[in-house]
Amino acid sequence: MNGDQKAYRVLFESNQRAIFHIIVKIVRNEEEAQDLVQETFIKAFGSLKSYNPNYRFTTWLYKIAANSSIDHIRKKKIQTFSLDQPISTKDGYISVEVADMSYHPEKDLSNKQKRLSITEAINSLPEKYKQVIVMRHQEDKTYEQIADILKVPVGTVKARIFRARELLKKKLKSLR
Repeated sequence: MNGDQKAYRVLFESNQRAIFHIIVKIVRNEEEAQDLVQETFIKAFGSLKSYNPNYRFTTWLYKIAANSSIDHIRKKKIQTFSLDQPISTKDGYISVEVADMSYHPEKDLSNKQKRLSITEAINSLPEKYKQVIVMRHQEDKTYEQIADILKVPVGTVKARIFRARELLKKKLKSLR
C-alpha cells in the first residue's frame, strides 16, 4: 500500500502539468481544469488494470484527461434564452433587442459613390471604348462575341478593351 502511494505521487508529480495543459485547452477554465486533473488521476489509478503496457503510459493518461474534459463540457448545461420571448426577472419581464451590426451606412455610401464614379468614368469614355467595356464587363460577353457584334477583328476588341481600361485607371486615379 505504501509503495502504491509513492508510485502514485511520482506519476502524479511528473505528469500533472502536462495533464493540466491538455485539460485547460479543452475546458478553458483553470479552476475546472485543476479539478479535472485530480479526477483524471483518480480515474486512471482506478482503472490501471485496463492499461495496456504495449503503449506509453502518458498516452493512455492523456486520453483519459481529454475524455474527462469532454465529458465535463457535455455535462455542463449552457444557459440559453430565446431572443423572441421576453425574459422573466424578479422585477417583471424584459425583452431583448439585438443590434444589427451588419449594416454600415458609411460603407454603403462609400460603395455607392464608387459605383457612381465608375459609371461616370465609363460614360465619359469615347463611344468605341465605352461599347467594349460595357459588353465585356457588364454584359459578360466574350471577345469573340463582341467582335461579331461590332464586326471588327478580335485583336481590335482586345486593343480597345486595353485602351479603355487604361483610360478608366487614369480617370479613377484622379478621384482618390
